[in-house]
Amino acid sequence: MAVDYTVIALYLAGMLAMGWWGMRRAKSKSEFLVAGRRLGPWMYSGTMAAIVLGGASTIGGVGLGYKYGLSGAWMVFAIGLGLLALSVFFSARIARLKVYTVSEMLDLRYGGRAGVISGVVMWAYTLMLAVTSTIAYATIFDVLFDLPRTLAIVLGGTIVVAYSTLGGMWSITITDMVQFVVKTVGVLLLLLPIAVVKAGGFAEMKAALPTSYFEPLGIGGETIFTYVLIYTFGMLIGQDIWQRVFTARTDKVAKWGGTVAGTYCLAYALAGAVIGTAAKVLYPNLPSADDAFATIVKDELPMGVRGLVLAAALAAVMSTSSGALIACATVANNDIWSRLRGAVSVDKDDHDEVKGNRAFILIMGIAVILIAIALNDVVQALTVAYNLLVGGLLVPILGGLLWRRGTVQGALAAVTVGGLAVIGLMWTYGILANEPVYYGLLASLAAYVIVSLATRPTDPAVLAHWRARLAGQDTPEADPTAPETVPAATATG
Repeated sequence: MAVDYTVIALYLAGMLAMGWWGMRRAKSKSEFLVAGRRLGPWMYSGTMAAIVLGGASTIGGVGLGYKYGLSGAWMVFAIGLGLLALSVFFSARIARLKVYTVSEMLDLRYGGRAGVISGVVMWAYTLMLAVTSTIAYATIFDVLFDLPRTLAIVLGGTIVVAYSTLGGMWSITITDMVQFVVKTVGVLLLLLPIAVVKAGGFAEMKAALPTSYFEPLGIGGETIFTYVLIYTFGMLIGQDIWQRVFTARTDKVAKWGGTVAGTYCLAYALAGAVIGTAAKVLYPNLPSADDAFATIVKDELPMGVRGLVLAAALAAVMSTSSGALIACATVANNDIWSRLRGAVSVDKDDHDEVKGNRAFILIMGIAVILIAIALNDVVQALTVAYNLLVGGLLVPILGGLLWRRGTVQGALAAVTVGGLAVIGLMWTYGILANEPVYYGLLASLAAYVIVSLATRPTDPAVLAHWRARLAGQDTPEADPTAPETVPAATATG
C-alpha cells in the first residue's frame, strides 16, 4: 500500500497548498464568499459537479447499485435532474440578483423580515450536510490507514476546515476542480471499466443476477418519487448550491455551465450503479451494501490505481463537506448573527468582512467535527436536513420566483408551518418515513397561498426593485468596489 499511501498523502498536501493560495487571493467579502463572481464555464461546471457529487453519491450510489442494480442510480440521477432544472430555469435569474444567501433573496423579494427564520432553517440544513459529509471520512480513512473513527473524522475534518478557513471560496473552488478531475479519472475512467471486466462483462452480470437488477424502475416507484421530491427539489433551494451559482461570471455561465454539470451527474449516477452491480457479482454476501465501494477498490484494483480511486472517494466527500461548511458559516454570519446584532455590512471594510467570515468558518468547522464525532446515524441526520429544507423553504423560495401575489406574511407562514409540520410528523411517523416531507410540503403550500391571499400584496416598490435585480438592471450597494457591480449588459455582452 506504500504507493497508494503516497498518492493520498500528495493529494491531501495539495489541498492544504490550495488553501494557502486562496488566502492570498481572497481580500474582500465577494472574493472570500463567492470567488469574486468571476468563474468561467469550465471552472463553474467542474466545481458545481464536485459539490453535488459527494460521499453519498459515490459510496452510497455504489451501495444502491449493489442492493438494487441499475435502478440504484435514481438517487444520484435525481440530484442531476435537480441541477439541470436549477440551471435551465432559475440559475440565470439567481446569478443576476448579486446576493450572498438564499435568505437575502427572500428579503429582496418580500421586502425584508423573512431572513432570520429562513436563515435558521437553512443553517440547520447546511450544518447537518457538513456533519454527514465529515462522518464519511471515517469510512475512507478506515480503509486507507485502519484509523479509529474519531481520529479519522478529526484528520479529514481538520484538513477541510483549514483550507476553507484560509481561502474561502477561492480555495474551495480550486480544490473542487482538482477533486472533479480526480473523481472523473478515478471513478469513470478507471473503476467503472475495471469493475465490469472483473465481473465478466455485462453478459455475465446478467446471467449471475436477478432480472430486477437490470430493470430501470426496480428500486420502486415510491422510492423514486421520494428521491425526486427530496433531492431534485433540494437542489433548487440549497444554500450550498446557490452559493456556487453566485460565483458565475455571467448569467449565461450559470445556465450553460450548470447544464453541463447536471449532465455529468447523470453519467456519474449510472456509473455508480454499474459499479455496484458488478460488485454484487464479485461479492454477493457483503454484510453491508455500503461496503461495496471500498471492497471492490481494495481487492480488485492494482496499487497506485487503488490509491487514486480512494483519493477520488476522498475528493467526493471533501468537496461536499467544504461547500456545506462555507454555506453554513455564510448563513450563520450574514443571515443570523449580523441580523440579530443589527449590523449592516456597508459599515464594515473588506478586511473586517473577510476576518469575520473566516472566523465563522473556523467556529462552524469545529462544531461540525464535534457533532460528527458524537453522531452515529448518518442517514437520519441527512434525512432531517433535507426534510426541513424542502418542507420549510421550497414553497416560499419557488413561490417568490414564480408567483407575484406571494407576500412576506405568506412566506413566514410557509416556513413556520412547513418546518413545524415536518418536525411533528417525523416524531409521529419516524425520521426515515416518507410522510413527513409529503404532508409538510402540502401544509407549507397551503399556508403560503392562504396567508398571501389574506394579506395585502407586496409593496409595488419592492416588486419593482425585485424585478430590476432579476433583470440585472440594478446592483447591490454593499460592496461597490467588487466585480459584481459591473452592469449586467457589460458583463453578459
